[in-house]
Amino acid sequence: MDYRKKTVVASVTGLTLEGMDIMFISFAMTMIIAEFHVDLATGGMISSITNIGMLVGGIVFGILADKYGRVKVFTYTVILFAIGTALTGIATSIEQVFVFRFIAGIGAGGEYGIGMALVAEAWPKNKQGRASSYVSVGAQYGVILAALLSAIILPTLGWRALFFVGVVPVIFAFIVRKNLDESPEWLAAQKNKKTVNKAEKGKLVQLFETPRITFTTLSLIVMATVQIAGYNGLMIWLPSMLQQSQGLSVSSSALWTISTAVGMIIGMLTFGRFLDRFGAKYAFGVFLIASAFAVFLYAYATGSMGLLIGGAIVGFFSNGMFAGYGALIGSLYPVQIRSTATNTIFNCGRAIGGFSPILVGYILQSYDMKVAMLYLAGLYCISFIVMMTLKKSDLGNVSETI
Repeated sequence: MDYRKKTVVASVTGLTLEGMDIMFISFAMTMIIAEFHVDLATGGMISSITNIGMLVGGIVFGILADKYGRVKVFTYTVILFAIGTALTGIATSIEQVFVFRFIAGIGAGGEYGIGMALVAEAWPKNKQGRASSYVSVGAQYGVILAALLSAIILPTLGWRALFFVGVVPVIFAFIVRKNLDESPEWLAAQKNKKTVNKAEKGKLVQLFETPRITFTTLSLIVMATVQIAGYNGLMIWLPSMLQQSQGLSVSSSALWTISTAVGMIIGMLTFGRFLDRFGAKYAFGVFLIASAFAVFLYAYATGSMGLLIGGAIVGFFSNGMFAGYGALIGSLYPVQIRSTATNTIFNCGRAIGGFSPILVGYILQSYDMKVAMLYLAGLYCISFIVMMTLKKSDLGNVSETI
């Protein structure tokens, strides 16, 4: 297997394990709330604390990966995330669950950006979109894997056993460390004394070094926030919305979830090729506008087939764009700060966008599904406007992706 394929396999597997771990909380939430006798709001804090951990881990490990190497730090993030997941299974209080999920979040937050940086540095610019899409579908594989494991483990062994599966990524980390060489582009940068000296100035500061770079960084954070807010708002609340508004059973809403996830996977793979062929501005522009229309119109869908097909279309456009962020951010920042930029920007989006379900819940409580979908459609319109402000010369070293 050549180096390019190895980077994709390693990054896909890492994101699959991360996606699986995050979904474990969703499937085990009812049991955790019941065991520790806490209310729904307290249970919901588990996800928020995990997202905050991701932000911290993204910044810290992004900087370390730019300084000490992608592969070395990547393995540490996977091990830390595995430890946090396994420890969750022995928590004796909700406070311990918070602490262990924060630890798992730190590891997961570091893993994403480093994996994306590895892929960006291994693949040629005209194929980075599709390579990024191959990695991004890992999160959906994780959702499916979590669903299967939860169906098998939860009824028989309980929620604690589910999190003990968290030791598996440790094995994966050792395999990666043994079989994957360091990024050639990063190694070349380290040999350049001038580049090294520049890197020592402080990578996080470099994301806000000039007004234009600051504007670009903040614009990308807004786009990442919309991406996460839209995804969380749809996947967490839509099954409940459909159960209430359309009278669907739980099993029917589960079928909707699978249909939407399949649409997301196809959308990611399609978006990657769109990105390579037409560039980021056109690809993101088309998918953002299509997402706004698809989400808004979905509020008027009726009938089983309409809901299933509509869900797949919404998933295709709204989460298809997830595949492009690694390539987009990687193209806008040089190798010296690429991992820091990817992790910081996307995990800021995770931390902020992770609160979207709270707002969607408030809208549903005060209004109805149509208003909630209008809110989500509005988010995609905001992201479209922001995307149109990005220019090829934003950082003075931008690839042809824009």
